[in-house]
Amino acid sequence: MTKSPRGKAPSRATKKSSRPQGELPTKAEILEWLETADAKTGKRDIARAFGVRGDARIAFKELLREMSEEGLIDRGRKKRISIPGKLPPVALLDITERDADGELLARPAHWEDEAAPPLIVVAPGEALKGPAIGVGDRVLARLSAIEEEGSLYAYEGRVIRRIGQSAHRVLGIFSSKGREGRIKPVDRKSRFELFVRADETNGAQDGELVQAEIKGSAGAGLKSARIVERLGSLEDPSTISLIAIHSHGIPTVFPDAALAEAEAAAPVTLRKREDLRKLPLITIDPEDARDHDDAVYAERDDDGTNPDGWIVWVAIADVAHYVTPGSALDKEARKRGNSCYFPDRVVPMLPERLSNGLCSLEEGQDRACLAARMVFDRDGQKISHRFVRGLMRSPASLSYEQVQAAIDGHGGDKASTLLEGVLRPLYDAYAVLSKAREKRAPLDLDLPEFKVQLGKDGKVASIAPRARLDAHKLIEEFMIQANVAAAEALEKKRTPLMYRVHEPPAREKLIALTDFLSTININLPKGQGLSTRQFNQVLSKAQAADVGQMVSEIVLRSQSQAYYAPKNLGHFGLHLAKYAHFTSPIRRYADLIVHRALIHAFGFGDDGLTENEIATLDATGLDISALERRAMAAERDSNDRYIAAFMQDRVGAQFEGRITGVTRFGLFVRLEGTGADGLVPIGELGHEYFHHDEKAHALVGTRTGLTFKLGLNVKVSLVEAAPVTGGLRFDLIEGGVEGKPARTGAPKGGRRRR
Repeated sequence: MTKSPRGKAPSRATKKSSRPQGELPTKAEILEWLETADAKTGKRDIARAFGVRGDARIAFKELLREMSEEGLIDRGRKKRISIPGKLPPVALLDITERDADGELLARPAHWEDEAAPPLIVVAPGEALKGPAIGVGDRVLARLSAIEEEGSLYAYEGRVIRRIGQSAHRVLGIFSSKGREGRIKPVDRKSRFELFVRADETNGAQDGELVQAEIKGSAGAGLKSARIVERLGSLEDPSTISLIAIHSHGIPTVFPDAALAEAEAAAPVTLRKREDLRKLPLITIDPEDARDHDDAVYAERDDDGTNPDGWIVWVAIADVAHYVTPGSALDKEARKRGNSCYFPDRVVPMLPERLSNGLCSLEEGQDRACLAARMVFDRDGQKISHRFVRGLMRSPASLSYEQVQAAIDGHGGDKASTLLEGVLRPLYDAYAVLSKAREKRAPLDLDLPEFKVQLGKDGKVASIAPRARLDAHKLIEEFMIQANVAAAEALEKKRTPLMYRVHEPPAREKLIALTDFLSTININLPKGQGLSTRQFNQVLSKAQAADVGQMVSEIVLRSQSQAYYAPKNLGHFGLHLAKYAHFTSPIRRYADLIVHRALIHAFGFGDDGLTENEIATLDATGLDISALERRAMAAERDSNDRYIAAFMQDRVGAQFEGRITGVTRFGLFVRLEGTGADGLVPIGELGHEYFHHDEKAHALVGTRTGLTFKLGLNVKVSLVEAAPVTGGLRFDLIEGGVEGKPARTGAPKGGRRRR
């Protein structure tokens, strides 16, 4: 598609006319002027531009009225004037969808014409920083008309900056008010309901989750909306995940073309592949795993030049064989970026025929794979590696718990039959690799994860910390080593790839962290050369002072966010110079790119990385990084809502908790046992003003000095649990420590109990 040249609107100073005072402009001159005017143009702006003054203003007003009646101009809200159907050079856009080629499409955030808004194709601007834009974003963009004959689009929008989430569509709960209705948005930041006319309810019933399109003002302070989709009753527990899925714009339906390609896929045969079926490559996954995309095997190295060394195999499902560049499956996978995991379901990156079938390394089934064979010495240092495109057959699909039980001598199932020949060598190899890991000293955070377990009725049965077994650590370390090998192999072949980048913490975050640590008598050297080992020393001191978890959370918040990019800047957290994601192409598009790069680099087939993919790696990295963050946010929101639903029957109960966040409006408290997070509003802390000490992460009473600080243990009672928004609200029962009154003359950043 040919893009129109990027124009620059003239400034107000250059628009001024030199015509004699009192002479009116022609209609054609006004329209020509409006072509380059901005969105805030009004009658006074036009009059000033053409030097209309004095008595001429009456005739000028009449001229504009005639132009409006003739349909030549629109007179919108706030007395703004524009050409009908024309957009200003710079405008707010809501990104609503992608077209068949993956281009982002948008519509004006504010559109008052009765005619349909023009189609806008969106491109990131040169000045855009941070993660890529996507569907659901609201952006400020510079617009230029596309004059190419036959183009589907009227404008191209070059993004200047992201403004936030689009307000064009909203997710909420419908309630009927006679023949009409109201929608209460599920977003906890939304304070206002929406009005729905009787003929625009789409048959929605009381208590249904709906998606609505905002139309405009309905009077009496309410905005009107039209229900475009009904998503089910709130009585159905599965609605909780649907809220997260739809509010974050995660696609759930595969295009027919992608489904057809998946259904047409067939199992692979050996052909030119290396036969790995005699290797006992086993999969080790969570008990409730829906797919199996990695398998492992280890054996002692019988090479006399490598005494006490080990050979480790990591085999990964060969997704690239089925998802080829430019195919319908490929376009949809890139659009999704990754799979999203919720307590009750998975929204996969690939159709089930592949994700749970041909690309899943199922027990006893021949499966296509891409495998890394890595050789390590007795100290866990990698000596060599090579990659093969093979055919494997896993003898067993085991859970972490089964493997650990067998190693601990408690197994009674098939894991025990593999104990000596398969499992013990894996653990012995892991013990050797652990030496190198300890020497490398990656960031070692003490942060428990909590798992939401659902019952047969779909409701939350329990919430408990996830077990952290040696089986988990083993698989994690083997996957890390395979990822490193992939990055090193591709660099050696000088093949472009997608790195997993984690930059060192920003200087301002380090300063804030250092200031906080000084308040608990722990020192972190200031400077740009901090290493993970120094962070680990801080964490060790915090653990000894019984503030390990608190400091781990603060250290985590100080870290940069990892992302995908074709430029290698290393992985700070893992303390690795080269790192790429290779091990999960079923659920991450980044890994699929690395697989294609390996296929291209080693001549494994004609389905490797293409020149077009290489040319667009930067844009792809931005996109999939943004999609990863979208998935993480949706998964977090879903967990919050499930936890709120679980806590709903416990309103009024008392809990032990710990302060995990301190803000000027209150305290965030995490409950012991469940990890449930909720807010204690600042108005519930005491009968005085509280000052927010940002450096110390504390709220301090200005009269008594009563202090609430990060990490402090408190007792709270649950006042409110809202599954729709995922919010919990607590009252404080016990907590706070005595201290010196805050030195502040006014309650800045604080509030007094009402």
